[in-house]
Amino acid sequence: MACILATTFSLFLVARALQGVANAFTTPLLLSAVGAAAAPGRLGRALGWFGSLQAAGQTSAPLIGGLAAEADWRFAFAGVAVVAGVLGLIGIPEETAPAGARREPLARALRTALRPAVLRIGLASAIGWGCLTGLSFMVALRLEEEFEIGAGPRGLVLTGAGIAGLLTARLVGGSVDRIGRRRSVLAGVAFGALVIVGVGSLPTVWGVAVAWAAGGVATQLLLVGVNALVLGSELGSGGAVSVVQSLRFGGGALSPVAFTPLYHADPLAGFLVPAALLAVVVPVALPRE
Repeated sequence: MACILATTFSLFLVARALQGVANAFTTPLLLSAVGAAAAPGRLGRALGWFGSLQAAGQTSAPLIGGLAAEADWRFAFAGVAVVAGVLGLIGIPEETAPAGARREPLARALRTALRPAVLRIGLASAIGWGCLTGLSFMVALRLEEEFEIGAGPRGLVLTGAGIAGLLTARLVGGSVDRIGRRRSVLAGVAFGALVIVGVGSLPTVWGVAVAWAAGGVATQLLLVGVNALVLGSELGSGGAVSVVQSLRFGGGALSPVAFTPLYHADPLAGFLVPAALLAVVVPVALPRE
């Protein structure tokens, strides 16, 4: 509502930043609720469901928001405000705890959240998100500058990753339960590195489109594996989830700053460097299960 009522661009940006603050609260809480509700041995499947619905939202949001903005850009924000209000009334299931369980003291919760293992998982998440999904802006740049295609076709290519993630997230979730959480992350970054090399080097639009869609599968392997690593271990407190998610979004935010100058200096290097970071840094940073 503040975005709708903003009278200057500066106030609008402040309101948008507050949306990011709200997301910082909701995402870790939702993941913690999913972890608490998941049956033993089925955490990966539960997180796969969560990832598929999240991908559905990310994929459909630009389309729905764009259609609303065709009439008036305020309608897009009004829709978000209405949905947020309804979700606030519905809420999420109450967490259940054993009889006599006590809430963890704040100081201890902070120490748990800032343990080296949590920070290492967060670093892996930041590199994975920033060097894979975070490169969508650079994919759009390449499609525009090298292939000279318009905004509509570029949007369709970028949507492919979300659709692929939506269709495969449940399957990925089940595979995490079978092959293990750490192996899932490693499979995601290895596959993702190949995807980024293909996106940056393939000579046709359809080749780039197929490679980028495959990146949606790699992203789900990475995200479901990372979330399962945190929630399915002694680290799985709300604070630990918050730290990992904040580092993840931080990696995505730094991606344009880090890689745009590199892309303008050498377009191919702009993709090869993030691919190398995926393949080298994440396996080293990721702790053992």
